[in-house]
Amino acid sequence: MADSKRLQDLSEGLLGIPYEALSEVQRSVIDLIASEAPSLLAPGLQADDRTFWDRLADNVAKVGGSWNFIFGFGAGLFLWIGWNLINLHTSLAFDPYPFIFLNLLLSMLAAIQAPVIMMSQNRAAVRDREAAEHDYRVNLRAELEIMHLHDKLDAVRNEQMLQLLARQDETLILLRAQLEGLGGKPA
Repeated sequence: MADSKRLQDLSEGLLGIPYEALSEVQRSVIDLIASEAPSLLAPGLQADDRTFWDRLADNVAKVGGSWNFIFGFGAGLFLWIGWNLINLHTSLAFDPYPFIFLNLLLSMLAAIQAPVIMMSQNRAAVRDREAAEHDYRVNLRAELEIMHLHDKLDAVRNEQMLQLLARQDETLILLRAQLEGLGGKPA
């Protein structure tokens, strides 16, 4: 019962909303503040839960989206075209101009590589959304913790001000008493 009261107080004090009306993310943040537990990394971001095919798609996307691939592939194309042009009138030309076999291979590569890269990007987008939600939770918690600290500091400052005013009243009473003892007239 004390825990639910504390959760309710934190929720209303920090967000101005009853605990029951909070979203799932807001509740989890209030729960973390109440328990004073550290924010943990989301389970989906901690472990590599990719299958063999997922890792293969990611590696294909990593290689296919690199400058090394572009330069290497360009060099391979120039070698292919150069070899076939130099040997155009000999039996060594395996794909003479207009390079129909090269066009077939390039089309097949594009047809296979594009969906593989899209699979990798879709998986990266899901992980990015999970990371963004985790960042949101951490940032919201930090903001609420700062607000909570401000409230505590305000309470301490108010208590100190009350003590200071009480001491000033005591000092004024003592000064008036001394002034009266000296025969002066109190103000």
